[in-house]
Amino acid sequence: MSVNYEDIAKKLRVISDPKRLRIIDMLSCDELCACEILEKFDISQPTLSHDMRKLEEVGLVTSWREGKNTYYSLDKDSLDEIEDSLRLIFHIQDDCICKE
Repeated sequence: MSVNYEDIAKKLRVISDPKRLRIIDMLSCDELCACEILEKFDISQPTLSHDMRKLEEVGLVTSWREGKNTYYSLDKDSLDEIEDSLRLIFHIQDDCICKE
């Protein structure tokens, strides 16, 4: 597996915000309605929408609407990609960049 440094860096920038990281943690348990996420923070709905849009733009979260409610869930494959890439970066591998 090769590492796409640009893609991983974009995702890490988005999740470097503590609030967004907490949202990811919340979504790791189950999908949630925006209203359920909003209850856990002292922020406005537009601020939450901005954060969720950032998470969606890098592919970490998916959303769908049901009536007036928006539901969010994690893209587990995208999170697995981050985890796998960081493992490759942080540990010596047979085909490690440091051996080139």
